[in-house]
Amino acid sequence: MSQIIVGISDQNTAIPPDSLITYALGSCVGICLYDSANRVAGLSHILLPEAFRDSTEADNFKFADRAIEVLVGSMEKLGCLRYRLTAKIAGGANMFATSGISIGDRNVETVKSELERLRIKLVAEDTGADYGRTVVFDPQNGLMTVKSIGRESKVF
Repeated sequence: MSQIIVGISDQNTAIPPDSLITYALGSCVGICLYDSANRVAGLSHILLPEAFRDSTEADNFKFADRAIEVLVGSMEKLGCLRYRLTAKIAGGANMFATSGISIGDRNVETVKSELERLRIKLVAEDTGADYGRTVVFDPQNGLMTVKSIGRESKVF
């Protein structure tokens, strides 16, 4: 059993006994997709809500409006069916005092919009506030564990 690390602006998939982990979710959002029928998990760590006009394909994992669809495609290649996918998200914190909408808020809004567009049901979330998160996603049972310094772990 190993933990597959998903870095910032990265994504990966796993099947049991492996799990997925991503660190440093501040304003970034971790998107966990799961197909319970074949126990395939996917995790994407997005940095920004929307791609810039001059963004290349190499940048796809950075942006919510591209990364989720790419992750779905990777999971479909492993036999997942889109209508069976469920989503859990974490992150989107407001790490710095700002007036108006924060990048974390915008990330969460765009992630939710993309999930809705792709008809993927959001079943759990731990978003907002002002602290960072680490996410561990287990394809054995579809559980997302959210860890934060100085706080109790949450399991969704």
